[in-house]
Amino acid sequence: MARNPRSDRGNRRSEDSEQSELVDKLVSINRVAKVVKGGRRFGFAALVVVGDAKGRVGYGSGKAREVPEAIRKATEQAKRKLIRVPLREGRTLHHDIVGRFGAGRVVLRAAPPGTGIIAGGPMRAVFETLGVADVVAKSIGTANPYNMVKATFDGLSRLNSPRSVAARRGKKVSDIIGRRGGGEDARSQAAGAEANG
Repeated sequence: MARNPRSDRGNRRSEDSEQSELVDKLVSINRVAKVVKGGRRFGFAALVVVGDAKGRVGYGSGKAREVPEAIRKATEQAKRKLIRVPLREGRTLHHDIVGRFGAGRVVLRAAPPGTGIIAGGPMRAVFETLGVADVVAKSIGTANPYNMVKATFDGLSRLNSPRSVAARRGKKVSDIIGRRGGGEDARSQAAGAEANG
């Protein structure tokens, strides 16, 4: 069966527009030297984070003899490894989580509106490309940007939205969110009772 060239063109256009929406951030660039008979041969390793600022993000690394080529390779790899992260109100995380990779351990916490992105260099790049507006993050352990980014992605990939939890447990979203709010109300009433008594 012959393929319709027009439909191919339409698919290609939608892919191109999807790729053009992506923003990329260079996290780190590292110069490495290989000692050979004639002297030193330099190469470059780049770490890039790519996202659409609407809940999709990915990272990639690339190596080449020239900086632009290393960045291009890293960006291509990042675009192939995009993950979708559920966000609360499109601005913060649904719950606190700890991400781990190697010696890297990162704590990611949801934050109220107006907090902004409180995070170190490599993690900040991930949150900016992801589209998170309010988050508090702390790296414990390594300062290696590769391990920090991988630990952050480990945490983000394990985030759950109330909708997915409700579907998995066969309950309504209001039951799960209601319980979260109910616990706070009960605590505040108990504190009020203690203050009065």
